[in-house]
Amino acid sequence: MSKLNLPSYLEDKIFEIKSSDNTVSRITSYFPLSDSEKQEICSILKTDLGFYSIFTDNISDEEWNRTKTQIKKRFNDELFEIDKKS
Repeated sequence: MSKLNLPSYLEDKIFEIKSSDNTVSRITSYFPLSDSEKQEICSILKTDLGFYSIFTDNISDEEWNRTKTQIKKRFNDELFEIDKKS
């Protein structure tokens, strides 16, 4: 992920940032970002963009902070398993 000067608590929730011509066009997070988080990102980047998430469940910040390491590890492990099967 490229460095966009996002606060670490937001950057931590982001799986992927798509950009072209130095313009961010899409952000994919692990779980849906709140409206205030989306607004904060748009304000920092000074642009509107598409927001997507891998999982559809909404989780609290407390739950995210408690489980993020496991979620990221499991997700990455499963991605690597898919690559090995192809």
